[in-house]
Amino acid sequence: MSNKEVIDFHEKIKEGLKIAERRMLEEKALRGEDIIVSSDGKTIERIPAKQLL
Repeated sequence: MSNKEVIDFHEKIKEGLKIAERRMLEEKALRGEDIIVSSDGKTIERIPAKQLL
């Protein structure tokens, strides 16, 4: 694989992950579910999925 092909592949992966995350948040928001997050690796929070959209 050339360097350009590797970069294009990585961009496609990142775009696919963005789409998957958005769909997950939308589905959880429809069901009124929370997302569990940790921004610093120590503190764990529950945030309603609707709030993240």
